[in-house]
Amino acid sequence: MFVRTVQWDLENSPMTIPSLRTYLRDESVDAFAAVPGLRLKVWIANDEANTWGAIFVWESRAAMVAAGPMPSRAKALIGKDPSTISEYEVEASIEGAFTDAVLSRRGRVYDEQ
Repeated sequence: MFVRTVQWDLENSPMTIPSLRTYLRDESVDAFAAVPGLRLKVWIANDEANTWGAIFVWESRAAMVAAGPMPSRAKALIGKDPSTISEYEVEASIEGAFTDAVLSRRGRVYDEQ
């Protein structure tokens, strides 16, 4: 497996965390549901630091490369390149003991509805 993290500093951006939530709810989440090789995408935000980003978990680096351009307008909306992009090979993984097996469509975007 392979992980990529992407983070934007929203300072001097026309977008805010609440406006990006609207983008997620109306467009972005559904667009990523059919990306081949993408095991999981988690959108993240830090209100205090005014940062926004995502964590992608891929089947492999090759799957990420083969997927091609992502169905995202985040860069265009935010108005600049991400502040940081990091990539990692997964050394190990585990699913812990959990009560709710569904990960799709979780988070503050859906809590607001």
